[in-house]
Amino acid sequence: MVGSGKIAGFSLMGVAVVVEALAVLWLFGNVSEEKLQPAALILGLGMATVLSLLVFAAGGFLALKGRQEAAELAEVEKERTILNMVQTQGKVKISDIALQMQLNREQVKNYIYDLVGKGLFTGYINWNDGVLVARQASEMQTTKCPNCGGEREVVGKGVVKCPYCGSELFV
Repeated sequence: MVGSGKIAGFSLMGVAVVVEALAVLWLFGNVSEEKLQPAALILGLGMATVLSLLVFAAGGFLALKGRQEAAELAEVEKERTILNMVQTQGKVKISDIALQMQLNREQVKNYIYDLVGKGLFTGYINWNDGVLVARQASEMQTTKCPNCGGEREVVGKGVVKCPYCGSELFV
């Protein structure tokens, strides 16, 4: 469940505060009724504080990790959206991606390169025309550029730049 780390973390932090408050009230209540000696009060407060601080720290850690997890998930969701756009439409303008997702050109470029690096996208992009095109991996293994038809050298998996039109080919 998304956000469960944050919820658990903040819950633990709340429990720590409540436990500390209850311990303080109970200890001072027993001292005022003379059931507890001052030394026992200090020991009890110290133990309750240490326990509460440990629980509070664990809660803080979980809340922080939950926040980081949510941020990473948001990045993955952006990549998924770009991938869905180009795979369903076949050909997408970079400007359309940027406008729809409220990103700048550099961010779109980074997301595309990340998708290529993960092996999730094959096709090509012409930065001059601002067009991203999805292609099957088998279509990209030829020695011809799918954009201009110029001969290019297949160098393996990754990004290849066409020397004629400047398109970046993702194979």
